[in-house]
Amino acid sequence: MSIKQSELILNPDGSVYHLNLKPENIAKNILFVGDQDRVDKITQHFDSIEFTTQKREFKTTTGTYKNTQFSVISTGIGPDNIDIVMNELDALVNIDLTTRKPKENLTELNIVRIGTSGSLQADIPVDSFVISSHGLDLNGMLHSYQIESISNTAIENAFVKHTHWSTKKAAPIIIENSKKLQNKLSSTETFTGITATAGGFYGPQGRVLRLALQDDNLNHKIDSFQYNSHRITNLEMETSAIYGLSKLLGHNACSVNAIIANRANGTFSKNPGKVVTDLIVYSLQKLTE
Repeated sequence: MSIKQSELILNPDGSVYHLNLKPENIAKNILFVGDQDRVDKITQHFDSIEFTTQKREFKTTTGTYKNTQFSVISTGIGPDNIDIVMNELDALVNIDLTTRKPKENLTELNIVRIGTSGSLQADIPVDSFVISSHGLDLNGMLHSYQIESISNTAIENAFVKHTHWSTKKAAPIIIENSKKLQNKLSSTETFTGITATAGGFYGPQGRVLRLALQDDNLNHKIDSFQYNSHRITNLEMETSAIYGLSKLLGHNACSVNAIIANRANGTFSKNPGKVVTDLIVYSLQKLTE
């Protein structure tokens, strides 16, 4: 059965609605960034550029670096944007946009998020790199889908017990990364841990301006959580959504984070631009080795 026009919206030129992309515009290796200005910071290292487009905050440039084709896509901020980007990317490779029917032979994308984040652990300093072994979903977006097959109930239950998680909030979900991509990106330079994904920047991440928090001790509960060898290393707004939708749709995903702040000791990078540039160069080199 064909997917209805109201469910899979296409632009007049046949491109997917938000990303403004056609299937021939993207590579199988995808780099996600939050900030649209960071797209050019990655593609300036490319040997060639083949395509670029932008609609709203979603900018895409496809090109080649060391004989490997990449598409760099800015997702904007938050799990709601990831829901748009992941579903439309998958539609580009796994749905025939003419017949509006899913393809019989599915394509597997390799998706790496190159992001910035704040460390929750005192021993993970600013200007370091963290690879997210898991995404800890604290925002609830993934509960719109059938997630039973991808979550880790043992860690989830331990986290709920440790934090006395409010039943009024969406139940936390733990999703593992692609070990294939983690192995490519890991080195003695990187830290590894669980990345918590919040649904907002202020209250959901424990920041107080004029509004009181539902649980003003939650950040301490998060950074003190440990399950076997797993601990929560950093907090941001995209990773768990990328991991969850990638698992459900059959893609590989891994998130690497430039640590520009340390929430445990209150420090901030003196040159955040440099650590982001260093992570970009590092990631491109590791992915093409």
